[in-house]
Amino acid sequence: MKGVPLNEELYQYILGTFVREDGILKSVVKQAQERNFPIIQISPENGMFLHMLIKMIKAKRILEIGTLNGYSTIWMARALPKSGKLTTLELEPEHANAARGNFKKAGLNKKIKIIEGNAIESLKKLKKKKFDFVFIDADKVSYPLYFDMVIKMMNKGGIIAVDNTLRDGQIISKTPDDAIRGTQILNEKMANHKKMISLLVPISDGLTVGLVK
Repeated sequence: MKGVPLNEELYQYILGTFVREDGILKSVVKQAQERNFPIIQISPENGMFLHMLIKMIKAKRILEIGTLNGYSTIWMARALPKSGKLTTLELEPEHANAARGNFKKAGLNKKIKIIEGNAIESLKKLKKKKFDFVFIDADKVSYPLYFDMVIKMMNKGGIIAVDNTLRDGQIISKTPDDAIRGTQILNEKMANHKKMISLLVPISDGLTVGLVK
């Protein structure tokens, strides 16, 4: 049986009942709008879900691919213990600079390290590191390669979460563009990887979540 269709009234009920988006998080979204950054940050309920997953597995080391100006990063960093650390990768210097200011405003700058530049090159430099939680929300064409690289960096019992995996409903397209095809391949990899238990969760634009066995 399929789930209940999520209309606007039900969506607002979920947000109003379960999601606590404070002034700092709202200001990050407002900043993105004011600076004409791409309005592609995760949804509030998605942020809450990532926060919960991190708490559930007691993650201490997080890797994020795709910072933008730090909305998702703040949701995740707030779930870390006092000694926890988050490393986030961002291509655009303007986005990275804005994120640094937001992390400082949120009191999280000591927990978060931003690495600027091409994500593939940054991942090569981090390949000997180990992480408990990885969140991927960047170039969709490169999703399969990101996954191939980070799966080797995961601790047992860790989680890989990848955003926008429904692609606005186009994930089942028979004539996909490069971004959709990259996401299709990513979903197939996570669904069939022998070291993972995975599921595409229909939250927001789709979040594929995989637990490392």
